Amino acid sequence: MQPTAPVRSPEVTSFLSAHPHLSQIALILTDINGIARGKFLRPHELHALFLQGRPLPSSILSLNVLGEDVDTTGLVWEVADQDCLAKPIVNSLKLCPWLPNTGQVLVSMDKLAGLPAAVADPRLRLAAIIAGLKADNLQPALACELEFYLLDAQAWKQGKVMPATASNQLPLTQTQVYSVDDLEAMRPFFADVYKYAALQGLPAETAISEYAPGQFEITLVYRKDALQAVDEAIQFKRLIKGVAEQHGMLACFMAKPFTEQAGSGMHIHVSLQDNDGLNLMSTDETETNAYLLHSIGGMAATIQDSMAIFAPHANSYRRFKANSYAPTAATWGINNRSVTFRVPTGSAASRHIEHRASGADANPYLAVAAVLAGLHHGIKHQIHPGKPIEGNAYGEQNNTLPLNWYDSLAVFANSDFIADYFGEDFQRIYSALKREECERFNAEVSELDHRWHLRLA
Repeated sequence: MQPTAPVRSPEVTSFLSAHPHLSQIALILTDINGIARGKFLRPHELHALFLQGRPLPSSILSLNVLGEDVDTTGLVWEVADQDCLAKPIVNSLKLCPWLPNTGQVLVSMDKLAGLPAAVADPRLRLAAIIAGLKADNLQPALACELEFYLLDAQAWKQGKVMPATASNQLPLTQTQVYSVDDLEAMRPFFADVYKYAALQGLPAETAISEYAPGQFEITLVYRKDALQAVDEAIQFKRLIKGVAEQHGMLACFMAKPFTEQAGSGMHIHVSLQDNDGLNLMSTDETETNAYLLHSIGGMAATIQDSMAIFAPHANSYRRFKANSYAPTAATWGINNRSVTFRVPTGSAASRHIEHRASGADANPYLAVAAVLAGLHHGIKHQIHPGKPIEGNAYGEQNNTLPLNWYDSLAVFANSDFIADYFGEDFQRIYSALKREECERFNAEVSELDHRWHLRLA
């Protein structure tokens, strides 16, 4: 009797045949904080992953930013830290070119076999909200813009935080927004970013020198498949960090790494299409129509409920202040960067909304989910946003945002909107995890406490 041949995944067979040098594959699940969690597999283990999935502990979605279990999420001892099945994300098996002989694959929990952790999986929350939009014949299309700092890795090892030194060995010490010289000074880094993005099939586009020394932005292609767009944003953040490390730098997506410099945002550009691919926000000749207005109205009406997602850490709230290009109230306008919801200029076919509240430190899956949920809420209830702001919106005192962590978490935990769109289980788990982080962070006695109060109190 002939032995049975082992079952093989055609996708894995093709990938390994094209890359026979690989010795390890990073299996990556994105947790609630947007942190990559997982393990390294040997190449032959990929077949089982693609055919059967891979068990991961329920506690992997209960972890705080320090990588510690948060028992109050209910995903640790209450469920005996049981295994939950994760499955690979389509088109995410790729080379990891900044590491030798390494590939990577993204995974997400299975909706049923991945329980109980599946209710906390950020990608599944986004997928469910997109499905709700599609059920109403609304197809979201979007792109993410990612701002980040390039920092000196050697200085970080010595306890200092400072912008990276350019390839010409000159430090980046001045704010030179849109500086071509600063981009050219970082050309080895950007050359590798674009080279590796091409190898991974990621649509990296324009690079910009931003509003602080060492701060940059790279845009990604607008996608008609919203879930694909966010998968690409997740992979691109990882690529930027990997390339920076390869060049002796630290890529920082912290919302506000420097007191006196600009914070880093993740601007989400979004529109809606019908089933025939027509942009529903451009059906009128004017710059606004019902879909666009109601989308903005819904996002404005729900932004307070969602701020704990857009600004998930204590540091996130340091970004929001007047004249900083980060919004302070739920305002909207046309061709106006002082507002939260901006309608950029451009052709009618490209008309869309730029959502400017989210920090670069937010989980892209959850931030986009909150944007789309707000948009859908506004269309369902035909919420009008009022008149657009003309001129400087920073003096607007109406509908201000909850700009401290405690307030945002309280609004989130009691929000019917969050419960409806994200589910009560997710609302409870996210609230428990972030509340634990908030309390621990604010209980820490810092060097600033000592400087201000040690001798004077």
